[in-house]
Amino acid sequence: MKPLNKVKIKWSSDFAYAIGLLVTDGSLSIDKRHLELTSKDVEQLNNFNKCLQTNFKIFLKDKNNNNKCFRVQFSDVSFYNFLITIGLMPKKTKIIDSIKIPKKYFFDFLRGHFDGDGCFYSYWDRRWKHSFMFYTTFLSASKKHINWLRGEISKRIGIKGHITKAATDSVYQLRYAKKESIIILKKMYYKNKVTCLSRKRLKINKVLDTIEEIL
Repeated sequence: MKPLNKVKIKWSSDFAYAIGLLVTDGSLSIDKRHLELTSKDVEQLNNFNKCLQTNFKIFLKDKNNNNKCFRVQFSDVSFYNFLITIGLMPKKTKIIDSIKIPKKYFFDFLRGHFDGDGCFYSYWDRRWKHSFMFYTTFLSASKKHINWLRGEISKRIGIKGHITKAATDSVYQLRYAKKESIIILKKMYYKNKVTCLSRKRLKINKVLDTIEEIL
């Protein structure tokens, strides 16, 4: 009998999105069969299940921690091996490099990457009365991975962004400001109904609405 809740390996927009989540918030066990995805958002894990057409149980990872975190954990040797072939590995945080994603689904993957370890923020620049600033940012502790991500985005839509890392920080930030940010957001959210973390999209939509009011 075929095991229940195993992942069907077939590229689609949702499958690529789930890969983006695993690249950022996922982990592969050294036992070569178990995988885990963690998030502070239960919606993120529900999206993961939906995208992979599974029904993995969602657990509260640390009940004694005030900063609640949830997880799904499962065993799937074939999916584990597939992830290895596209560039994931155990203890990937600082060593992950490029990921093999079909061109057609790159921005679905990027949206998952953004929902996992990205952020969007805005503010009024006090130096100029009418200057409203906003940034779309991708994060990684791996320099190779953040450089690969920047290169892939540039190759596809011609924007450069810039990479920063504070001396006291272990994480690299790939940031896109204003015009470049709008370009990349339109590529990630290319239609109204795409799988995404709703709180991030709502925040983005509010800022874009503010821009239209300014203009």
